[in-house]
Amino acid sequence: MGLVQGVTELFPISSLGHGVLLPALFGWHNLENSQTASQSFFLVFLVGLHVGTAVGLIAYYRRTWSTLARGLLTQLSRVGANGVRSLWQLERPDTDANYRLLVVLAIGSIPVGVVGVLLEHKLRVLFAKPLAAAIFLTINGVILIAGERLLRSRGRHARHEQLDAITPLRALGIGTSQILALFAGISRSGVTMVSGLMSGLDHEESANFAFLLATPVILLAGLYKLPQLMGPVGDGVRLQSLVGALVAMVAAYFAVRFLTRWFATKTLVPFGVYCLVAGLLCVVRFA
Repeated sequence: MGLVQGVTELFPISSLGHGVLLPALFGWHNLENSQTASQSFFLVFLVGLHVGTAVGLIAYYRRTWSTLARGLLTQLSRVGANGVRSLWQLERPDTDANYRLLVVLAIGSIPVGVVGVLLEHKLRVLFAKPLAAAIFLTINGVILIAGERLLRSRGRHARHEQLDAITPLRALGIGTSQILALFAGISRSGVTMVSGLMSGLDHEESANFAFLLATPVILLAGLYKLPQLMGPVGDGVRLQSLVGALVAMVAAYFAVRFLTRWFATKTLVPFGVYCLVAGLLCVVRFA
């Protein structure tokens, strides 16, 4: 499960969907049934896997996050001369580019954070079931392939922008697409990448933005529920959670390393085809 989480969280094929479907396919009915429980050892086990995945992402992008942190310090050092309001005036010519990207990432993380806190449990209870996850996995495949088809229809010579050109409003739009990933079967990285492609980023920049945007969301979501793992519900699964988290961390690191190279020259289509085939087969299996 740690290997599956670390890979599928970043591959645009839905970690939550696979987290629902695999226990059902392998007959782990005690895990499958616990998906809808408010106090579930399996859910707190998944919390550990998410934290491990986030650590793997941070390890890969450590230089980027370090650069963004330096940008924050640089911008804060200018507050005395420019006033506190300059922290929010991102279009000022003296705004540090790394600070600007950090703020844009923070803005893009707001929608899914708010909706996740309010509705994540309700959506899990309603839709974190094998048949629903299979249907949404199929829909995820349609989204990936349709996004590539729409991008191709715009022409090969469409203008591509860099990450530092993303406006806060566009980042908010891209970040809002992550809300779809609260449905088991819809991939966070997949819908974020498609949204990024539609906003003018190329595949490589869209992937990097998706992974950077996902890091705080995955980490904070894991840390938010980590006390449950430390409480009575976590009794008996803490060692398994640690092992799974370590595997997820390593898997996530190599997954993002592979994907950043893949999207330098290739597209989302193969992942869309996989989701369509796997989703339809699981629909037949669980219908």
